[in-house]
Amino acid sequence: MNRRHFISSTGKAALATGVLSGLSNTILESLLTNNSNKPFFKLSLAQWSLHKAILETKTLSNLDFAKKAKQLGFDGIEYVSQLYKLDESNQSASLKKLVKELKLRSSDVGIKNVLIMVDNEGELAAANKKDRDEAIAKHSKWVDAASELECHSIRVNLFGTGTEQDFNLWLEASVDGLSRLSQYAAKSNINVIVENHGGLSSDSEKLTQVIQVINHRNCGILPDFGNFCVKRQGGERWGTPCIEEYDRYKGMLEMMPFAHGVSAKSYDFDKKGNETTIDYYKMLQIVKNAKYNGFIGVEYEGNRLTEEEGILATKSLLLKAANQLK
Repeated sequence: MNRRHFISSTGKAALATGVLSGLSNTILESLLTNNSNKPFFKLSLAQWSLHKAILETKTLSNLDFAKKAKQLGFDGIEYVSQLYKLDESNQSASLKKLVKELKLRSSDVGIKNVLIMVDNEGELAAANKKDRDEAIAKHSKWVDAASELECHSIRVNLFGTGTEQDFNLWLEASVDGLSRLSQYAAKSNINVIVENHGGLSSDSEKLTQVIQVINHRNCGILPDFGNFCVKRQGGERWGTPCIEEYDRYKGMLEMMPFAHGVSAKSYDFDKKGNETTIDYYKMLQIVKNAKYNGFIGVEYEGNRLTEEEGILATKSLLLKAANQLK
């Protein structure tokens, strides 16, 4: 038995044992039943779904992400830059070594590297051009990594110190930072895609204006089912209650024409296996109507289920919903 066959076999065994112990019978039945129709999309796993195992309990090495995703039945993977620590004394050499290892491991299990989610590398929409220049330089190394891994995109945030309360200022800064990074990425055939990820970027009407002004083929959006909080209590970017939220279904309709990927965010599920805050059937119909047929990334962020249980519940719901769409 070769390594790839062994991994596939152990993945199937996991579905029938403890991995699913916390799921309802409805979800279990759906997971263990072969879907009669092939979905219109491919399934990838966002690494953030396993960030607790990697960072907190340390029960999963970040280098074993490809193997774990394959065991859970995914065809592609979406890396998260902040889950890898580079050597500060020589980031370039450190990243090259990391990319070589990740490429070997993903190839070994036969899984597609889809994209890299880039965080904490400066603010592309900062008011100060010097800060934008620095952010572009820091993001560029991840463009190179994505190219080596044969990903199609890097996912970026569109935050900007000094611009987030002023749309016109944010628009101008966003267009500058994002367009210059996209120009760099175009040389390697890499897309630069913005996630609706809080603040003005979660106002889809405003975000799509940025993309339309830039008008570069490789500059687009990664629509996320769950990130539509435009304003939080105290003006904080994260961590406080949301006090203003954009209509998520309107937002998806607006973003899908510019989508180079889709992120299926989930938090919790009812006894029937449906997400408790997001209508997956409605979301997927919007995605399908846009004639999108690429990867949809599973990104579970809940607390009640374990990470693996939440991942599998999200995957199950996507497949079940896809079979019932028009």
